[in-house]
Amino acid sequence: MNLLHSLLLLLPPLLFITTTSTATIPPGSSLYASNTSQTWSSPKNAFFLGFTQVGPTSYVISISSATGVAIWTTDIVVNGNTSAAVVDSGGVFQFLRNGNLRLVNGSGTAVWTSNTAELGVTSASLDDTGNLVLAANTFAVWSSFENPTDTLVPSQNLTVNQTLRSGVYSFRLLSDGNITLTWNDSVVYWNQGLSSLSASNVTSPTLRLQSNGILTLSDASLPRSENVAFANDYGEGADVMRFLRLSSDGNLRMYSGGTTTMTWAVLADQCQVYGYCGNMGICSYKESSLSPICKCPSLNFEAVDVNDRRKGCKRKVEVENCVGNVTMVELKQTKFFTFQDQQIVSIGITACRVNCLSSPSCFASTSLSDTNVWCYMKNPPDFVSGYQGPVLLSTSYVKICGPVQPDPSALEQSGGDKKCWKLRVWAGGVVVTILVMAALAGLFWWFWCKSSPKFGTAISAFISERIMEKQPSSLLQSSQIKSL
Repeated sequence: MNLLHSLLLLLPPLLFITTTSTATIPPGSSLYASNTSQTWSSPKNAFFLGFTQVGPTSYVISISSATGVAIWTTDIVVNGNTSAAVVDSGGVFQFLRNGNLRLVNGSGTAVWTSNTAELGVTSASLDDTGNLVLAANTFAVWSSFENPTDTLVPSQNLTVNQTLRSGVYSFRLLSDGNITLTWNDSVVYWNQGLSSLSASNVTSPTLRLQSNGILTLSDASLPRSENVAFANDYGEGADVMRFLRLSSDGNLRMYSGGTTTMTWAVLADQCQVYGYCGNMGICSYKESSLSPICKCPSLNFEAVDVNDRRKGCKRKVEVENCVGNVTMVELKQTKFFTFQDQQIVSIGITACRVNCLSSPSCFASTSLSDTNVWCYMKNPPDFVSGYQGPVLLSTSYVKICGPVQPDPSALEQSGGDKKCWKLRVWAGGVVVTILVMAALAGLFWWFWCKSSPKFGTAISAFISERIMEKQPSSLLQSSQIKSL
């Protein structure tokens, strides 16, 4: 739910002061975007369902906790991108008499529906765990927990048939107990599973966030639940509001305290998220910041959207339009993720570049080190997701129309390195000069002392005086008696 959920997380509890406190919501009830103070609440007012304004004329319907944390919205998918359904100020959320939940715009156009019409639904209710339930007498026909969006809360199970979605990313539990993060429903860029022995016997795994901050996986075949992840404050305060959320940046995080305090993340390095910077985008970090930045491979490329660098890059001139002038941009300490199936050969770094350059179908390649290693060659319609960092040994190449126009940020970095190198040389020179001068001064002092008779006599007298001071008094008395 991308930016909308970021806004929802910041909502103060005061938005929910005026409520219609009811355990059961009768058919025919409606909520209006023009009245954000009107809500449907759980029996103890722990959760509320109502509209939230996210823009000058934009509203979303969501289930939120008393502390303002949105845990569910009416999601829609547009061009493969999942986000909260947005309506104007004339929007209405309806519980129709035919049993259907429906969100309509001011024009009357249906934006979202629960698809529960004519299923015998007689009532709706929001309980104190945050679950919105449509029931036919006492039988649950539909629930928000069974139709999650991007968030999982305690008391809510995630099963094989359910998926958390945000943007182009999804989080799933597979039938063998494996949990995965997937880009565009096609590329799995993170997974964690049970041991092969345990996985072979799994029948119906369930993932659950415990109130103490531990994410667990259970199955009838397992003797006990498997611990999948721990919040860094796990075990502290079972009454703390915790939730697990898949963000539109492709990372899965755990939060606690009913705020945006993160206590765990699947990927500590955000640049490890596939597609984070879009097609042909390179993810990296500035030295003084932990926040990732997105850039293009070189000035031969331009941003697809200058206002959103995460949408990737495109060539200014396509290689088909410059026959005879095709070359490769070299990207040191850079790799293109290899999760997709692609052509792989065992050759050196130079051959990795040349082979891609000479192949009409290859448009990018990655060599994992400077020695004879695997060379990954990308062919259409592959998606290129790049990561650049100082610890990477890999070198990558992208085919372009020449001449190569280097990335200015790389030049700035190189210039910075040169400045640092010059500073170190200058500092080293100063230190060496000081040491040499000190040594020369010491030698001069020593020779002057040796050649000065007065200084030698003074030194002898000084030494004799020190010796006399250290002689025992008995020896002095003995010498005095003998002299008498």
